[in-house]
Amino acid sequence: MDRVYIEDLHQHVGSEVRISGWVYHLRSSGKIKFAVLRDGTGLVQCVITESDSPQAFEVFGQLTQETSCVVGGVVREDKRATGGHEILARSIEVIQSPESYPISPKEHGVGFLMENRHLWLRSSKQNAIMRIRAEVERACRDFLDERGFVAVDSPILTPSASEETSTLFELDYFGSKAYLSQSGQLYNEAACMALGRVYCFGPSFRAEKSKTRRHLTEFWMLEPEIAFGDLDTVFELSEGMVTAIIERVLERRGKELEILERDTSKLEKVQAPFEKITYREAVRILKEKGFAIEFGDDLGGDEETALSLAFEGPVFVHRYPAEARAFYMQPDPEDGSVVMCTDLLAPEGVGEIIGGSERISDRDLLEQRIEKYGLPKDAFRWYLDLRTYGSVPHAGFGLGIERTVGWICGVRHIRETIPFPRMIHRVYP
Repeated sequence: MDRVYIEDLHQHVGSEVRISGWVYHLRSSGKIKFAVLRDGTGLVQCVITESDSPQAFEVFGQLTQETSCVVGGVVREDKRATGGHEILARSIEVIQSPESYPISPKEHGVGFLMENRHLWLRSSKQNAIMRIRAEVERACRDFLDERGFVAVDSPILTPSASEETSTLFELDYFGSKAYLSQSGQLYNEAACMALGRVYCFGPSFRAEKSKTRRHLTEFWMLEPEIAFGDLDTVFELSEGMVTAIIERVLERRGKELEILERDTSKLEKVQAPFEKITYREAVRILKEKGFAIEFGDDLGGDEETALSLAFEGPVFVHRYPAEARAFYMQPDPEDGSVVMCTDLLAPEGVGEIIGGSERISDRDLLEQRIEKYGLPKDAFRWYLDLRTYGSVPHAGFGLGIERTVGWICGVRHIRETIPFPRMIHRVYP
């Protein structure tokens, strides 16, 4: 018999196959036994009767939740069964049978589930989220690869900050200070001067003491950078990428969205172009909603939630106050109090999933900003060199994978959107 994956059973109707997997659920109905197996690609019900297979019928008594085993049998179509097919079992070979599995069908607290994250990943909803995450990542890469972008790997260890210095993870690097990367952006800027259109994809680290549903200390970002790009380039590329991601997930991950009970009609409405409002307009909207906010204040999670609920689809908020943004952002030539940047807020209360900007291309201005922010100029010598040797206008953005996946899946807390989340008080397992 050939070993097949559950997702491919439709190709083997009427044939005898072998399925290798784990017991997901067990039940009995008179003289008929049922074992639902999972193998990572799906679930299938195995039907066991004593008349068809005395051996399998006897072994059934040894099965427990998460027993690893190999089941041999004939595939038959049954629209009522999980996945539309079932296996009439001829044999069961037990590989390992756990005495007691910690996660049962009953309700468990978040703390318990996070402590057992290595096992919680086996549940159907967590499986669906991870498959959608993989699809999102693949869609991002495909979108950029098809447009001539070159993937460039940026370093994890850096000599300086790219964002706020108070959120750096510092470590000893052979007697010198080094930091875990907050973003690959600065290195992307160097790469785009060599390759034109580039992107990096990897983990980012922020030592933020935040316990909100939107924050992790380790998260993943996809970051494109474009030489000769501007804020309009950021608008166009980011809304194109987001719509491509949504289309891909709807096309290929309908089963997983169904498992998550996601209302896909809201995703189907996501179409470019997205709404665009200035930061000043955002402040006005928030004041009308009762928020105590003034020009110069950054938007927190509550403010982003309120704004995203005010629009049916994603919305760009652009031209934030210079004092509230990073040192490298290009000032607006028509209003020096704001910079040429934008955040993309996903709807349904999700908030920011993308942050991007034009970068300062003038060496003198960049040097002034580095000094104003109190950053170590020596650590940025190479970054200043980019403005010395053939500087050009350029722009880019970062898309947060976890927040994007959380929005698409309808998951409220992003701790479920990454296999092993890292938070303030969570570094195990």
